[in-house]
Amino acid sequence: MKFWVNLSAIWVSTTLAMSASAQTPIRIGEINSYSAMPQFTQPYKQGWQLAVEEINAAGGLLGRKVEVIARDDAGKPEDALRHAIELTSQEKVDVLAGGFLSNVGLALADHAAKSKRLFVASEPLTDTLVWDKGNRYTFRLRPSTYMQAAMLVEEAAKLPAKRWATLAPNYEYGQSAVASFKALLKAKRPDVEFVGEQWPVLGKIDAGSSLSALMQSKPDAIFNVTFGADLAKLVREGNQRAIFPRIPVVSMLSGEPEYLEVLKDETPKGWIVTGYPWDQIDTKEHATFAANYYRKYKENPKVGSVVGYATMQAIFAGIQKAGSTDNEKLVLAMRGLKFSTPFGPAEFRAIDQQSTMGAFVGKLDVRGNQGSMTQWRYADGKNYQPTDAYVKSRRPAAAQQ
Repeated sequence: MKFWVNLSAIWVSTTLAMSASAQTPIRIGEINSYSAMPQFTQPYKQGWQLAVEEINAAGGLLGRKVEVIARDDAGKPEDALRHAIELTSQEKVDVLAGGFLSNVGLALADHAAKSKRLFVASEPLTDTLVWDKGNRYTFRLRPSTYMQAAMLVEEAAKLPAKRWATLAPNYEYGQSAVASFKALLKAKRPDVEFVGEQWPVLGKIDAGSSLSALMQSKPDAIFNVTFGADLAKLVREGNQRAIFPRIPVVSMLSGEPEYLEVLKDETPKGWIVTGYPWDQIDTKEHATFAANYYRKYKENPKVGSVVGYATMQAIFAGIQKAGSTDNEKLVLAMRGLKFSTPFGPAEFRAIDQQSTMGAFVGKLDVRGNQGSMTQWRYADGKNYQPTDAYVKSRRPAAAQQ
């Protein structure tokens, strides 16, 4: 009799534990520069909120609701690290996600490796994140600086320009973007030379001085990596000095709605850019996303919106494939994981845990007093990855274990 009582007690205890586990939400800790970069991160937040709402309306993951605990790093690596420690140790989140600036992303990736917690880097673009400082627990969604530089080099190589100047913010992202662009363009066009460079402090550009210095080197074209308020100052100063559109410019990220809405009719025509012509994409995946996004927020999507939504889609797909929130199982599930994005299907390369999500490449124009992209094409990220041998030469072997 006593045996049956004990067996019954064990069954009840196990059933209650399983029930409690099913009711406990899957928790995602999200860290981003909400106060420092609101033009990108507010749409980004709305994108991931839409994805979470949709998955919970469909019954959640593994029979559990999804909960996101968001924190603002204010664009500071030390703040991001403090939040990451609190989210993993106190809030007990299952997964970490986010990051905007590259130096913040590197700080979060380092924490992910030390705490053995999966980190899906949404936005940080530096190549170092998945190569030189890559680790087992860090995956990156957006196309890297190498990938976007490769996309732009295809077009830059067609220009008759031989003398190039570069302008980029003086931190990891800007340095990485310029290094990749130089190497890739020289590989395609051995006849080009780089005659000038400017490295303004992020957020503190003196556009007049930077342009004056660049023009002294008499460039045939300029490669620009500035964004946000720095980009707006650069464009305004360049327009006033009649440098644009006289000097061709190849510019990373400048076709994104976040920045074109600020530039309005000052948008420099003819710049070759990566961006997001949201109003001209007619694929089923994008149409569904854009319609749902507008229905919820009464505004059109931006790149941040797509990145936030796709970040959560990737995490959801990984958890479903793993059938668990155990981070070791998740890492194995994420390597080679195929998932959907508003831009189309993508996957995380097993060799460096970099997503193949692509970007749009085209030229800037002005339509109805508003900046827009024209002559654009979608550059699938899988076509702009370096060789496996190159990745292995830069990525620590321990990161593949």
